[in-house]
Amino acid sequence: MNRAKRSAGFNTHIWKKVEKYLLSNKGSNGDELCASLLITPLLFFFFFFVSALIAKAREPLESTAMPGLVTPPEAPPLRISLPDGADPQIRPDPDAPDNKIARSPVPRRNPSPSSSRVKPSPKRPMPRVEEAALDNPDLGPFLLKQARDTIASGESPAKALEFAIRASRSLEMCAGDDDGMRLELAMSFHVTAAIYCSLGRFEEAVPVLEKAVGVPDPARGADHALAAFSGHMQLGDTYSMLGRLDQSIGAYTKGLEIQIQALGDADPRVAETCRYLAEAHVQAMQFDAAEELCRKTLEIHREHSAPASVEEAADRRLMALICEAKGDSEAALEHLVLASMAMIANGQEAEVAAIDVSIGNTYLSLGRFDEAVFSYQKALTVFKSTRGDSHPSVASVFVRLADLYLKTGKLRESKSYCENALRIYAKPVPGTTAEEIAGGLMEISAIYEAVNEPEEALKLLQKALKLLEDSPGQWSMVAGIEAQMGVMYYMVGRYAESRSSFGNSVAKLRASGERKSAFFGVLLNQMGLACVQLFKIDEAAELFEEARGILEQECGSYHQDTLGVYSNLAATYDAMGRVEDAIEILEYVLKVREEKLGTANPDVDDEKKRLAELLKEAGRARNRKAKSLENLLVNNTQKVKKEGTKRWAGLSFKS
Repeated sequence: MNRAKRSAGFNTHIWKKVEKYLLSNKGSNGDELCASLLITPLLFFFFFFVSALIAKAREPLESTAMPGLVTPPEAPPLRISLPDGADPQIRPDPDAPDNKIARSPVPRRNPSPSSSRVKPSPKRPMPRVEEAALDNPDLGPFLLKQARDTIASGESPAKALEFAIRASRSLEMCAGDDDGMRLELAMSFHVTAAIYCSLGRFEEAVPVLEKAVGVPDPARGADHALAAFSGHMQLGDTYSMLGRLDQSIGAYTKGLEIQIQALGDADPRVAETCRYLAEAHVQAMQFDAAEELCRKTLEIHREHSAPASVEEAADRRLMALICEAKGDSEAALEHLVLASMAMIANGQEAEVAAIDVSIGNTYLSLGRFDEAVFSYQKALTVFKSTRGDSHPSVASVFVRLADLYLKTGKLRESKSYCENALRIYAKPVPGTTAEEIAGGLMEISAIYEAVNEPEEALKLLQKALKLLEDSPGQWSMVAGIEAQMGVMYYMVGRYAESRSSFGNSVAKLRASGERKSAFFGVLLNQMGLACVQLFKIDEAAELFEEARGILEQECGSYHQDTLGVYSNLAATYDAMGRVEDAIEILEYVLKVREEKLGTANPDVDDEKKRLAELLKEAGRARNRKAKSLENLLVNNTQKVKKEGTKRWAGLSFKS
């Protein structure tokens, strides 16, 4: 029996959907009222799946910066924002000598009356004065001020880091149960972590912040509560920079709980934290949790802010993002219109233009193309007049217009807008971030792929990868680019490079703790298909089995993506000689497809033909009473190979 023909049944209809998961969210554009969703410019996700669902909301949301001390990536490397005396999150000791001349607490030695200096013995080196006096209670605050002054002056961050570490060590020795000293200790940890982050050493910042959040005791009053809150938010920011979204959300949630205990659940500052946490849930594709938090934010701002306030507009833009991600475009449009009216009332012309782009995206998803063009052109006119013809925001509108004309079949116009955007990205204006350029290149790459120019699409992805490969905290975005490159390599038949690219992406996502999303399941399926083409059948089977488990959990057993992985797994078992296992899976898949799609559907017909060939080879008829999925797949994963020989060696697998 020729299995090559049957292997054409490897279900690759879901690889087309991978584009929906691969577009990256653009970072902040630097406007005062437009901060990125989180300190991470990503981060991709929006994480990958979200970015595609809401690729229409290209402009970042307004958001009040949270008290974490991680410096945004676009900030100068030697400048770290640290709280000053007016910072409401951690109130400094009023007796701290911030505005006085700093004098070392180490007593000065009188000069020796001898005319010659005594050289220290080489066997007993002279200890450094600061190290010998770490138990001096005045030394820690002094060193902490030195670290802050070094940062403020723009001197070497390594020198500031040394001061901060020694300050932390001294304060740990001397803090005891003294409230003021414990707050100083927490601050020293925050400063140390901030410097680590400014140097791109995020992994080293994490244990410092984990110690910092354990220092203050919220039960001791507002100062301790706010110090604990600030520490948890900074820890969440750092986790986010590392792509650890679940841990990031956990830290933000703990910070919100502490803030609510200290301020009550209706304080406007609580609303800002709720929105911050909602944005993190959006990145993690947890839309229900994000929607609940965003509604709470809206309620607080309605109570405490004037009608049509800037804060309410920001909340509505986020709510529109969530509604669009959940497929409710009409509700998204309503929120965007209200947000636009609020921004008009506040005279925020640039923000109105950004919302017009989002409105155009929503019209596009609703198929109202003329209205979408009108919204895009309005935004384009404002961006050109206020920011210049070469600003990345202009390029982003060109990309949206290119996508629109692609959907309406006007390929020449679509390609023309892509070329206009590429010219802007080729010569970016000062202040343009690498994340903005890489995100734009990824979107244009998807358009080139859609018009059947995969080689050109691949070149753009390679440029995007080169822009970000050395950027700290961009693992998630780089992983997404590598995944999309894997798709492109697969399309052009370069299967070894496809498998390598998918493997790099999978490794990064595993390292960042991203192992549960539907995107990760789809990515494993794609890597499995590349392994099939390279006749690495055992590896393909392992990948399909892992993808199956994830998609069952995230999408359900009846979802088309999950069924596609079942079908691929059946074909793999067939190639390995596990014909009975393949038959059992195909019987289940065919039963579900007949129930969901009807017996006349082409997909159902293909599955019937594959199953008929397998049954004919096995010499039996179709079992109409298919096993339950749970029993079927548990048994399959526990079985060993029934045949020792590899019957797939000479087969040609096709997608």
